[in-house]
Amino acid sequence: MNFLRNLLAAILGFFISLFLIFILFIGIASLAGKQETVVVKSNSILELDLSAVVKDYAPDEKNPILEALELDETRLALNKIFNALDNAQLDDNIKGISLNSTFVNAGFAQTQAIRKKLEEFKESGKFIYAYNDVYTQKNYYLSSVADSVYLNPVGQIDFTGLSTEILYYKDFEDKYGVKMEVIRHGKYKSAVEPYLDNKMSEANREQTTSFLKSIWSEITADISKSRKITEEEVNSIADNSKGRNAELAKTNKLIDNFIYQDEYEEKLKAAVDGKYATISIQDYIKSGKGRKTSLAKDRIAVIYAQGQIMYGQGNEDVIGQGIINEAIKKAVKDKNVKAIVLRVNSPGGSALASDLIWRELELARKEKPLVVSMGNLAASGGYYIACNADLIIAEPTTITGSIGVFGALPNAYELSKKMGINAEQVSTNQSAQYSLFEPMNKKFYDVTKEGVEQIYKTFVNRVAQGRKMTFEQVDAVAQGRVWSGKEAISKGLVDELGGLDHAINAAAQLAELNSDYRIKNYPNYKTDIKEMFNISPFGKVNKQEILREALGDENYRLFNKINELKNLKGIQARMPYIMEIK
Repeated sequence: MNFLRNLLAAILGFFISLFLIFILFIGIASLAGKQETVVVKSNSILELDLSAVVKDYAPDEKNPILEALELDETRLALNKIFNALDNAQLDDNIKGISLNSTFVNAGFAQTQAIRKKLEEFKESGKFIYAYNDVYTQKNYYLSSVADSVYLNPVGQIDFTGLSTEILYYKDFEDKYGVKMEVIRHGKYKSAVEPYLDNKMSEANREQTTSFLKSIWSEITADISKSRKITEEEVNSIADNSKGRNAELAKTNKLIDNFIYQDEYEEKLKAAVDGKYATISIQDYIKSGKGRKTSLAKDRIAVIYAQGQIMYGQGNEDVIGQGIINEAIKKAVKDKNVKAIVLRVNSPGGSALASDLIWRELELARKEKPLVVSMGNLAASGGYYIACNADLIIAEPTTITGSIGVFGALPNAYELSKKMGINAEQVSTNQSAQYSLFEPMNKKFYDVTKEGVEQIYKTFVNRVAQGRKMTFEQVDAVAQGRVWSGKEAISKGLVDELGGLDHAINAAAQLAELNSDYRIKNYPNYKTDIKEMFNISPFGKVNKQEILREALGDENYRLFNKINELKNLKGIQARMPYIMEIK
């Protein structure tokens, strides 16, 4: 009897708890819906701080619990930044812009695109000032567009040219008996090179040097124009670290003066003839200035493909054929959508998923004009899904190409031997089998190599068909080689240089639209009820944020690189590696 009573009490308690959680959810959602309205005051200065993660596309947070508890990830959407800067030009309440970002959390292509928008803003006659205690190189590149650049008297500018660092694991593999079995096509396909050698190949050094110099030439040209110094002087400053203190920075014309924060605020006050209010770019976007309103019936669909490509549904950070193909189909079916722009920001990934997306785009372009806009990266699988567009537009600093494929499998045979572990297999057939605890046999290698070669040929043929080139012409610039957007023009891989706005305008022209049209963004990401309650007790949204905070950025980057290996399922069309250029 007591057991039955306790059971009924437990069941009743469970349903009461469930009801209370539901009421709590409704309450929090209600609070989130009553957000304070952001008002742009008169005589305002727009503060542009890009310390938050800048993504090509960051739809509004759909999780009211995270919003109310302020646990939602802080990020900025590039398209909303563009809209905000366009609106600020015409906004009588905005008198100018103050660049005060301690760190620019964006790629070079994104940074260059924002810089171009700031140049357009200056055409309105409104001012742009920049101030910082210390400038990182990317931050200085962005800030150099300002009418006046200021630095703290004891600050410095880290301006030393571009560099990147790649870790090699061959000696580690030999020492511990764990290695990656690699099958690849393309002499430049260096995604797996760190597992095969303990130093950089000449081919990889050649391509890395080439695209770094190409990106650097864009940076030096822009700084030269804005600061009115020659490109030779810019390179001399970088070679000799002539921004290492405030006095040198001023002498070499990197800044206009070195002053303290309060003195900078006085200059802002003088620029607007009196007292002023400030509004952050985030709040300005929240006020409604992050979008452009239009009553036009005609639309251009912008489909954002951002992140590595993985077979499956995908999400905001991962390109899956599920979500992307659904978005493509919706854009095709919408009679008001007259053209499609595919915005690609991806290092590539699954060859199968890439081909499935390519196929859906091939069907779409038979119905409507298709233009590709390349962001920071559109490499390997990212180029695969772009190659059949009517027009491909890249930023000069975009990293693209990497037309090549590989397969990689972990192998612990040597480690298992050292540990005294022996694996025995029993099979019903003589098919090619692979074991983590046995060396790769020739039969398995031959079958896998055949698959790699087949996919490479398919990849090159896709590009040849889309770019109206021969197989031999594509193969000559393929082999896994990476190019900058500027380099890719001469190789026939890209048609024009420009940003997302340029791609949208080009799509409108192909669709024979006038200037009166609207933008419709895809995909639509959904948050289910389980994700709404997925809140860490440590105050972070997910385990990645907890790990990043615990390990630090550098260690987290290494962890993430190793962790990616478990997601390499099937043959990969992936960029050499996710390199950090600094």
